[in-house]
Amino acid sequence: MVYEIIFSPEAIENLRRLAAVDHSGITKAIGIHLRHAPRMESKTRIKRLRALRQPEYCLRVDDFRIYYDVAEPEVHILAIVAKHLTYGWLQQRSIQL
Repeated sequence: MVYEIIFSPEAIENLRRLAAVDHSGITKAIGIHLRHAPRMESKTRIKRLRALRQPEYCLRVDDFRIYYDVAEPEVHILAIVAKHLTYGWLQQRSIQL
């Protein structure tokens, strides 16, 4: 199954602010990991965020974290956050169970 990737306005703005090399690496990783198997967890790439209702998952790409939800047949990219800003972003925007 091929998932449709939908970017939130915040995620689009996050992408625009990135350097070209980071932008291309992130869009490539989204295409590889989220287009076909967004729920496939791994030790280093994709983690399910169990204590949160939203975002459901986190994809690690270098020094960035991509937060997203899966709603068949779509993947909703909520935000692309630099690693050092992750804790603050989750504190402000996550929804607890």
